This record gives sequence, structure tokens and C-alpha cells, in this order.
Amino acid sequence: MRKVKKPVFFIVLICILAFAYLTYAGIHTQYGDIKTTYIKGVDEIRWGIDIQGGVNATFEPDGEYDATDDEMDAAKAVIEQRLVSLNITDSEVYVDYTKHRIMVSFPWQAGEESFDPEEAISELGDTAQLVFVKGTTQPTGDDDENIVLTGTDVKKAQAVSYNDEQTGSLTYAVSLELNDSGKDAFADATTELAGSGSISIWMDENQISAPNVNEPITDGKCQITGSSANPFTYESAKALADKINAGALPFNLKTTSTNIISATLGEGAKNAMLFAGVIAFAFIFIYMICVYKLPGFVAGIALFGQVVGTIACISGFFGAFESFTLTIPGIAGIILAIGMGVDANVITAERIKEELNNGKTLNGAIELGYKRAWSAVFDGNITVVFVAVILMGAFGPTDSVFGTLLKPLFMAFGASTAGTIYSLGYTLLVGIVLNFVFGIFCSRLMLSSLSKFKCFKKRKLYGGADSDE
Repeated sequence: MRKVKKPVFFIVLICILAFAYLTYAGIHTQYGDIKTTYIKGVDEIRWGIDIQGGVNATFEPDGEYDATDDEMDAAKAVIEQRLVSLNITDSEVYVDYTKHRIMVSFPWQAGEESFDPEEAISELGDTAQLVFVKGTTQPTGDDDENIVLTGTDVKKAQAVSYNDEQTGSLTYAVSLELNDSGKDAFADATTELAGSGSISIWMDENQISAPNVNEPITDGKCQITGSSANPFTYESAKALADKINAGALPFNLKTTSTNIISATLGEGAKNAMLFAGVIAFAFIFIYMICVYKLPGFVAGIALFGQVVGTIACISGFFGAFESFTLTIPGIAGIILAIGMGVDANVITAERIKEELNNGKTLNGAIELGYKRAWSAVFDGNITVVFVAVILMGAFGPTDSVFGTLLKPLFMAFGASTAGTIYSLGYTLLVGIVLNFVFGIFCSRLMLSSLSKFKCFKKRKLYGGADSDE
């Protein structure tokens, strides 16, 4: 660090301030009614329902039914479809395959005055009504003769892949197998419509597919393929298969827990925590300067950069990435990570003071101070990283990276608290990683740079004896 030049402090400071501005305001372009986001601002942070207000509900198969993973995926597809039908698009649906539970979270709808959360929960758990209909017109009670199949006639639907003989590429489709109860009716309908019609598939009041009938199907087995303009991916094929299977589920869903949080209560908690965070940060900044002088001032700037970086990771920052749902425990994780950042800077400042009191030069004290503080800072922070990873793996979505890696160790846990404890783990993990970037690397650059200025060469500014180097 002896080669650090004077301008480095200002370069790092300008970079942090520019980063802070972009994180706050973002970068957007507006062309007519089309808004393009390149960098997301704080306005695009997704607040959890414990802040924004909303509903948490847990569903399980009714009775003692031992559902398979595919059946749980199908039940999840029903709930997701019904959430969209209720115009609830900002929802989170998790499946705990071990305990056969589906966790649903959705916030209050902006401007919605007649929204009834209890009714919505009841609708989500109702048995799905699946029908296959001749043509593409929504079925009504008066046209039963056009209904070809119902959900009870479907044995299994699944996503499959095959090599397209014409293009030679891998292609996906939905393989459909019917029960004996539906084979004859399906054979008659496909014979009638072969080459000239289609059979649409409806879940409740929503059309989920409308494939054309190319030939008669008499054995109860067929494939639904995408069009040449819009071919299936594995994800889209599986999504359709899950929805079809949902109509053939041999169990109903029951609500085992419900938690409704008012928007007013959540907004008050958010404002209180944000205000407390700002006040705490200001006191920490002042305390660090009073006790550790110049290293404390640099530590305050590094902590500010750490907070800005955490907010950027929550908002998604770049437009291509989804924003993270921030909950009240998530805000607590940010504050806790700031505390870990303060601890790292205190250790470093004390080491610098010790080296100065042992007779080291200013540059030597700064270099040795950071070097000897590193092991203690690393040990203290890496243990918190382990805790954060465990929290995210044990209490997060079962299909997340950490949830998948730690699944063998946490079979007893589920995703029932996803979005709360998971948010705490996420912000804590991000804050600790950024502490290494800002609290160690950037602060070292800035302090080494300031020490090159004559006015900052006084040893007392670093906690040493009152004399020049």
C-alpha cells in the first residue's frame, strides 16, 4: 500500500457517491408509454408483506394423503393460476416437498378497496375445475355437449423431449395419458375435429391451452406441441403439464395457517426501523470520528458504501435482475451487518494505534494494522457468513441454491418462513461480503491515500502520540 497516491481517496469517494446516486435514483428511459429500466432505484425495492401489508397462508392436502412431488407441483400451479385470475401478480409461492405444504404470500393490492383476503384464500384452496372443450369458446352450463373431458378423465400429463426430425434440434412437448373413462369421448372428439378444429383446455375460467387436432387419437395417449412460432421450452411444457395435472388431483387443499397484516401496521414498522437505522448510523459515524479520529472518518465512509451496496443488491440494481423482497427481519440484517462492519473497523483502528505506540512509522503502522487485523476480522465475519447461509438454506425456498445444497441437512425444516428469516439471511450475507469490499479494501485505500497529505501526517489523527512522523 506504499504506492497508493494522494488522489486515490477522492477517486474512491467519488465512486461511492456516484454508486449511491445510481442506487437511489436508478437509470430509466421513457419512450411514449414504454419505460425501460437499466438500473433500478430504491423505488423499485419489493417490500415484504410484513411491511407493505398482505397475506401469508399455508396449504396442505386435506386428510392423510401422501402427495408426490409432481402432485405438489400441480397444486402449486393451481394456486399460481388463481392468483393471476385475482389480479395478484406480485406473489410468492413456495413448496415444501418434505412436509407437503404450499406457502403463499401476497401483498395488498394498490388502490384496491374491496379486496377480501379471506375470500381470496378460500378461492386459492378450492378444487381446480379442468375441462377439455371442442373449439375455443369458454364453456357454460348450457353447452355440456361441447365438453369432451374433465379432470377426472386425465391420468397423467408430463413434459417430455424428443429430437425434431426436420430441424434435428431438441423439442419439448406435453405428453397426455387418459383414464379409461375418457378414452372413447376423446377418440370421438378428435375424429370429428381432425385436421379442421381444436380442443381447448380450461382451468376454472381460464384457457390454458388450445391445441389443434391433427389426427384421430383412439388409444388415450397424445402429445401437445408448441407452434413453430412459439415452441415449448422445458419450463413452459412443465407449467402446462402441472396445470393439467392440477385438475386431476386426488385431494383437496386445506388452509392450515393464515396471517393477515394491515398495510398501516406494516408501513409504521418500516418507517420506525428506517428512522432508527438512520439515527443509529449517524451516532456511529460521530462516535467513530470522536474515538478513532481519521480512521473513524474513513470507516464511516466505508460503512456508507456498505449500506449503499446492500440496497443495490436488494433493488436488483441492473434492470435484468429481479429485485429482492425486503422484510422487517431483512432490515434488521442490514443493521446487524453494519454492526459487524463497525467491529471490523474498530479492530483495525486499534491495531494501527498499537503499531504507532510501538514506534512504527505512520505508513508502516497503517500497513501492519490492516495486516494484523485481517485474521480477526476474517474469522469474525466468516462465522456470520456460515450462519447466514444456514438461515437461507433452512428457511428459504426449497428450490433456492442454498436450499438445494443444504436439503439433506434440513429435512425437518421447511419454507414456512421464507421471505422473513430468509430475508434476514440474505441481507446479512450481502452485508458481510460488502464489509470485506468496503470495510477492508476501500477503507485501506482511502486511509493510505490521506496519510500522504502533509496535514494528515500527524500521528494523533490516528490515535498515536502527538508528534509528526
